[in-house]
Amino acid sequence: MIQRVALYARVSTTNQAQAQTIEQQLERLHAQVEQQQWELKEEHIFRDEGQSGARLKRPGLDSLRDIVKLAEVDRVIVTSPDRLARNYVHQMVLLDEWEGCGCEVIFLDRPMSDDPHDRLLLQIRGAVAEYERTLVSERMRRGRLARYRAGTLLPWSKPPYGFRLDVEQPRDPAGVRIDESEAAVVRMIYSSYAQGELSLCGLAKYLQQQGIPTPSGKVIWSVSSLRAMLKQPAYLGKVYANRYRYREPKLRRSATQPLGQVHHSVEELPFEDWLFVADIPAIIAQAQFDIVKSKLAKNKSFAKRNNHAHDYLLRALVSCGKCQAASQARALNQGKYRYYVCAGKGNAIHSRQLDKCPSRFAPAQQLDERVWQDLCEVLNHPDSISQAMERAHGGHWLPQELRARRDHLQQTQASLDKQLSRLTEAYLVEVIPLAEYQRRREELETKRQGLENLQDQLAAQVDQRAHLSQSFASVEDFCQRIRQGLASASFAQKRQLVELLIDRVLVDDEKVEIRYVIPLTPESENIRFCHLRSDYR
Repeated sequence: MIQRVALYARVSTTNQAQAQTIEQQLERLHAQVEQQQWELKEEHIFRDEGQSGARLKRPGLDSLRDIVKLAEVDRVIVTSPDRLARNYVHQMVLLDEWEGCGCEVIFLDRPMSDDPHDRLLLQIRGAVAEYERTLVSERMRRGRLARYRAGTLLPWSKPPYGFRLDVEQPRDPAGVRIDESEAAVVRMIYSSYAQGELSLCGLAKYLQQQGIPTPSGKVIWSVSSLRAMLKQPAYLGKVYANRYRYREPKLRRSATQPLGQVHHSVEELPFEDWLFVADIPAIIAQAQFDIVKSKLAKNKSFAKRNNHAHDYLLRALVSCGKCQAASQARALNQGKYRYYVCAGKGNAIHSRQLDKCPSRFAPAQQLDERVWQDLCEVLNHPDSISQAMERAHGGHWLPQELRARRDHLQQTQASLDKQLSRLTEAYLVEVIPLAEYQRRREELETKRQGLENLQDQLAAQVDQRAHLSQSFASVEDFCQRIRQGLASASFAQKRQLVELLIDRVLVDDEKVEIRYVIPLTPESENIRFCHLRSDYR
């Protein structure tokens, strides 16, 4: 029987991809396929260019895993185990997953059999590769620190606005020179802010009006970019390394946006922890830098995040139904009128968009009262929660992704059944011989078995979600305990309850959509739903 194969090749950096090393891998894989006379389709060639082998999230690898699950290939050919994954745990995950689907993995450089000793050897090699990668990273870090202390290596590959690097040796501090056209803009920014002529927002507007592009070449200047420039010690002629450290963000990601990768926040370290590297030409004087530094520190205490003059029940929980941007609480006319305003309606400096959102202001008091009234109604009459759980138990309320996968699997299985029926009819009327009939039927049966395995996995996920519907008794008990104190709840208690039970409030002019989340266990009453997002922090 002809073996159906898939090829996989990977390189870690863009430079390797440009050097055609991935093409060299594919040439070797194609030669092996031709030698063994295996069946290879063009759509079964997968490549990941510039993708690290230290993680499994790779576009080409994800597509390869999908077709293996569908039993479309019998073998996967890779040049070496480290091209598949550098972490031996990841290697074992992939090998075990594909082995369960009846797919064999072949490495050209290190052939592996089913012998336990070969598996052990592969694990040892993976562990050694992981150790070597960690060792190389640590050596590079230590080497950078040594060169920083020696004053022979710049901590940035892209210079701050106003400087240029040597083309031949871009990381050499001795090659840093001043770009006079940009330096004039830097001096104007420092002078205007130090003398109080313009605020950060005023500076951003002025630079945009003058048509001066940002350091990244954009049209709209951001306040954060200007603040970073006003805190840059390189303008004093001093280059420092180890100025920042990266930590998990504390701010919540928007609940209206899809899940994404975790974005770390940058935190400035104390000056004592900075590492002096070298002296470079200065653009501004120390006295002017000190004035700007004191003004920035003073303005920080008056930031909006430190303003608690007014209470908003739905603070940080309201989003615009038109553009999905977060809505900010704002008080007008000395606090007489309070609104939730879409961030997209602000000026371009803050919204980062040239076109303003057409949504209207949402009166804060009316919206708070309406949402609280609806929340009390839900807690006093939890029948709607029961009905939603019953729909989920019956499979009518599956997430869109699961429902689409279930429908796709059913359609594919129906198509395979038709192919089997037509194949049998062709054999009965003697259109194809017995050997050809058996070969084709075996292929279709293999695909069908793979689909059944996927359906079993999907059914397990559906059963897991349906199991949640059995927790309604605890939900009813929760509602009963909570509604006893609704009438006498203070603002702090209302706010705590709103944060627990409401994930987001979407306002689209007169339409208000409230997305509730109900804790199903006593333990879940102590954690907000938004904290469960994989990219929350």
